[in-house]
Amino acid sequence: MAAHFGRLRKGATTTAVAAVAVAALSASQAPGVTTDDLGRQAAGAAQPSGDANTGGAGGGATGDSPYYTDLPPLKSPNPSPSASPATGTPVSVGEAEAGIPATVLDAYKKAEAELRASKPGCNLPWQLLAAIGKVESGQARGGRVDASGTTYSPILGPKLDGNGFALIADTDNGAYDGDPAYDRAVGPMQFIPSTWAWAGRDGNGDGKKDPNNVYDAALAAGHYLCRFDRDLSVQSQMNAAILNYNNSTAYLNTVLSWLEYYRKGTHEVPDGTGTLPSNSSNSHPGASPSPSTPASSTPSTPSTPSTPGTSKPGTPKPGSGGSTSPTPKPPAPSSPAPSPTPPTPTQTVDHLEDANTGKLTATAGSAFGAKVAVRAESKASKGVAKVRVRFTIIGDTDATFTGGESVATVVTGSTGTATAPALVAGEKTGDFTVRATVVGRVLGGLDYTATVTPRQADTLTRTSDTALTCVPGGEFADQVEMKATYKGAVAGKVAATATLIKSADDATENDKGPYFKDADGKTIRTLTDLTTDADGVLKLPKLYADDATGTFLLRVNTTGGAVLTVELKVAAAAS
Repeated sequence: MAAHFGRLRKGATTTAVAAVAVAALSASQAPGVTTDDLGRQAAGAAQPSGDANTGGAGGGATGDSPYYTDLPPLKSPNPSPSASPATGTPVSVGEAEAGIPATVLDAYKKAEAELRASKPGCNLPWQLLAAIGKVESGQARGGRVDASGTTYSPILGPKLDGNGFALIADTDNGAYDGDPAYDRAVGPMQFIPSTWAWAGRDGNGDGKKDPNNVYDAALAAGHYLCRFDRDLSVQSQMNAAILNYNNSTAYLNTVLSWLEYYRKGTHEVPDGTGTLPSNSSNSHPGASPSPSTPASSTPSTPSTPSTPGTSKPGTPKPGSGGSTSPTPKPPAPSSPAPSPTPPTPTQTVDHLEDANTGKLTATAGSAFGAKVAVRAESKASKGVAKVRVRFTIIGDTDATFTGGESVATVVTGSTGTATAPALVAGEKTGDFTVRATVVGRVLGGLDYTATVTPRQADTLTRTSDTALTCVPGGEFADQVEMKATYKGAVAGKVAATATLIKSADDATENDKGPYFKDADGKTIRTLTDLTTDADGVLKLPKLYADDATGTFLLRVNTTGGAVLTVELKVAAAAS
């Protein structure tokens, strides 16, 4: 049976207890980690010295607040289902634990993408953010977040009042944690206010840095882990980053367990349906885990102590007829049933409808004139606002949304409509698909076919009017050069073909007269795979003449229908 050790609580009563805990923690020590005389990691193991932004007394992002100690299943994320002992219904625990709420998962992946661009040397995996999010808040309480990623109610850790925890007096006047006396860890990633003040980020682009927003919190956690130019692909540096987040070996081992589990495979589940952990480093079995939602509770009325001389239950009272049955107590008044939680906007979506999306066609390298637009509707076909819609580009294409991304998430407006960013065609031609789905719901999506056509030219013009002449068996002094345009604009990167033809009415390849040479010096009279440059200019290779004399024709065709016919004259030199 594996033993799990949380952070040592303040006021351990005996040296023997401390010694046992130190021995247990040291036995599970990660590489490169040192402990102090209380069995905690020394500060030097978690961060370089001289860091002015260490957060609270515990020196971590969370102030070393409590965390969930549940460990992942021993099997891979896709175990065979087992029967529930209560119902006998097949249940796949591993699959449930591997599920991450859609919006929360999206936040982790967006944070990884941002760090990949801003701090590529950090090599932050989104699975590490997911592991910390699992341990800190159970993935924002199973994904109870709105369309913008903000939790429906604050997630707060206990008061850091020195009573079993670090002592951190209030630093934010209760702005984040609602407590004007002591700080508390706040939000899905459990930042203490003093750390959030400098580490907070705006991850969803709404102009605010909210620790209760999973996009903001995930991005802030990513930057926090990547400090000091760490490379998280190096295990010792990853260990240091995690310990810097919460200074506990047990915490480190728990996070690494979830990291390894998530790396084996995860899947997206609807918001609000994630698996909730139940064990906390600050609770005995059966106690409510922390962090929790602050809620007012009525303390139970203490039982009235027995008065000397008062009969105990089961003891007959004088004159009672000798009965030993206890006096029945009136039933306690039942508490009113809690009001059902109202459904989130996402939960009310029944389907997606097209919102007058135009024809999706563009020339390679240009922007599409139409945008994909959908409407999230309820069963009554009413638009649903504040719903996240994900647009994904699928297929063999290099087309992207504006900004270079292949995935874009948009929140529906007041009418329930979400419009994807503009599509930009790449160089690959052909069809691809844009798929629209609702984030946080398992619903059928909408697929749109988009087409990229080749670049075109409608006009070809020679850049010189010099006559092209040659003597039999000689070579032409000038090379044929032309410029392509499309609707008056330069037509760059347009495909073209050049052929020496038999006549104006017969475009088949000539078997005599002028010719080109291939790389081996052999005669060829058709050139394919030609392309105009960025300025629309196309310069053909040097031409040669055989012994035939007369006027010959060179014809150049481009995608889009541009045609240019050039005369080539071969005549004997004048005597």
